[in-house]
Amino acid sequence: MIDLYFAATPNGWKATIMLEECGLPYRVIPVNIGAGEQFAPDFLAISPNNRIPAIVDTAPGDGGAPISVFESGAILSYLAEKASRFLPDDRRGRIAATEWLMWQVGGLGPMLGQNGHFRLYAPDRIAYAVDRYAREADRLYGVLDRQLERTGAYVAGADYTIADIACFPWIITHKAQGIDMTRFPNVARWFAEIRERPAVKAGTAVGRMARPEEISADAKRTLMGIDR
Repeated sequence: MIDLYFAATPNGWKATIMLEECGLPYRVIPVNIGAGEQFAPDFLAISPNNRIPAIVDTAPGDGGAPISVFESGAILSYLAEKASRFLPDDRRGRIAATEWLMWQVGGLGPMLGQNGHFRLYAPDRIAYAVDRYAREADRLYGVLDRQLERTGAYVAGADYTIADIACFPWIITHKAQGIDMTRFPNVARWFAEIRERPAVKAGTAVGRMARPEEISADAKRTLMGIDR
């Protein structure tokens, strides 16, 4: 059994999609990030960067004590190894999947996160920041579009891997990001295909009903790290 510390965000959905794709049993432990539960000592013992998702594998393959893993990319890699799925066995394929996983966690996710923040949530509209991150979001969509044109299939090549699982939840937000998908036909093709996978539908359904339509002012302050 995998205990999943979760909130309904793109990074949270990476973990639920992966768990559904691998068919691994898991228990969702909600973390109310708007209320600051990610700063609780018990959670910090598992995820010292006070971010979701985090997992605890209560039955690791070595038969030893439970293993905790934080950071979404590390979680995807761990679960791929555990289930022997979605990470190629051959060296070249594994390198490609790992490269694009790192591209997502180091670039696509953080930059789209900043774009969304300054477009939608920042208390003051800063034109320079809005323009800077909009241009970076556009650039990264272009990188992904060219890669998908090159492979003709999935992010890291001919096979569906953790690179796709990492990228997909962030592309869900393309409308809020102000991205015109008609400009990125290869991303649009890939996105339409991935979202029809049963495990992707099940994974992205987790937590959706619990998401508030409006985020309170106090929750926004907590999420932005103000006064902490």
